[in-house]
Amino acid sequence: MKYALLLMLSVSFLGSFTVSAQASEWGCEVLLCAASANPSWRGVDTCHAPMERLISAMKKPGFSWPTCPEGGAGKPGYEKYAECPVGWTAAAAEDRARSSGFLREPSRCMRRVVRCKSGYSFSDTRGSRTETTVDGVTRVFAANDRCVYREYKRRPLRRDPHFFDIRDEITGEVNRFWFSLQQ
Repeated sequence: MKYALLLMLSVSFLGSFTVSAQASEWGCEVLLCAASANPSWRGVDTCHAPMERLISAMKKPGFSWPTCPEGGAGKPGYEKYAECPVGWTAAAAEDRARSSGFLREPSRCMRRVVRCKSGYSFSDTRGSRTETTVDGVTRVFAANDRCVYREYKRRPLRRDPHFFDIRDEITGEVNRFWFSLQQ
């Protein structure tokens, strides 16, 4: 229901665009176009001009994101990475980064693996080591223990990394609308 209402509002609003839109009107155009999910803004002819104007403006010094006070949303958020698969957690690129007090972006996924049964230990005289599987998963073995290790893999990138959080004034519920600025 709420998506149907948003769609009806956006269709009526998109139909009333003018070439000489004011800044807040442009911000509302951008908000409505960015919130278009099926199809995305690229599939809506009336969205090309405001979104291309936005992309062009972002390249200029002193860029300020156009806002839409009527839409209840400010500047968009940005999350480069998608969630890790089930059973994996986000991890920084280097474990040393956390111990040095410098936090890096969690660009990979990690999980702890226990492959030996309880009470059984498989030791390795070679000490700690790392191996990489064919599918790009890196396994880090602790010294003298081959039963417990950590696996790391690249964290997936979001296809649509930008988002607007829009609050429904009636229910108070916040909905997140993801979008991309790729043309």
